[in-house]
Amino acid sequence: MWEAYKKGYKAYLRLERSMSDNSVEAYLRDVSKLTDYLQITEQLKNPADIELKDLQAFVKWVGELGMTATSQSRMISGIRSFYKYCLIEQICTIDPSVLLDAPKTKRALPDTLSFEEIESMIAQIDLSSAEGGRNKAIIETMYSCGLRVSEVVNLTISGLYLDVGFIRVIGKGDKERLIPIGSDAIKYISLYKETIRSHQNIQPGFEDILFLNRRGKNLTRVMIFYIIKDLAYKAGISKTISPHTLRHSFATHLVEGGADLRAVQEMLGHESITTTEIYTHLDRDFLRDTLQRFHPGFK
Repeated sequence: MWEAYKKGYKAYLRLERSMSDNSVEAYLRDVSKLTDYLQITEQLKNPADIELKDLQAFVKWVGELGMTATSQSRMISGIRSFYKYCLIEQICTIDPSVLLDAPKTKRALPDTLSFEEIESMIAQIDLSSAEGGRNKAIIETMYSCGLRVSEVVNLTISGLYLDVGFIRVIGKGDKERLIPIGSDAIKYISLYKETIRSHQNIQPGFEDILFLNRRGKNLTRVMIFYIIKDLAYKAGISKTISPHTLRHSFATHLVEGGADLRAVQEMLGHESITTTEIYTHLDRDFLRDTLQRFHPGFK
């Protein structure tokens, strides 16, 4: 009974929502958890017969199995998405998930690097090696544009518009966006292309990929992780560092500098402004220092 609904839902996520394969599989797993619960509790209801109390009992059940509050919230998002599909397809006339409360989660504030710390990491790069020239271009680009690690490893030469100061990237859900790129990143990309990449033996199928490994193929996400961790270690930085830290730092520095939140959202490729709003809460010391400097009544 549910297999037909799942099949239709899968097509909806791919065609109507333009989701990536990974996202589609994650949303389908959420529905599968619900059907597992219905089978185990011998409540073989179809989507139209499920009520709010059924979904509440389901959430309680997965919680008792050890699912974290964060995972529960993500799963509830998947169930709500399924019921949106059911309404569109007239599988049901009432959405029982509307009043389904997600468990309260503490939003973890990610570690960020100061501009000086990023400069210190970049200073550790050995520019006498080909990998060093490439790595400098990578770090400058990631920080200049706030790229996800997947976006930097898939960055293409055809997506570079350096003469007008923009790059084109493919983000989550295969969504394309144009991002302004800084002069330092432009300089080191150009140097890498002209003095390093142009001398490589590039493997077939990778001719348009910008950043290549020694074998002439694209870099892996893990390789970017190791490059950044190694530079942070050499710079004596003890924070929890990952490729995403450069993206967090990019956004934080923009917001602290007074950038419009909508502009930051656009550059990061966030679907919802609420995702971007985390950066308004990152640096409490910055807010306190601003008040102390500029507010006459703040002691």
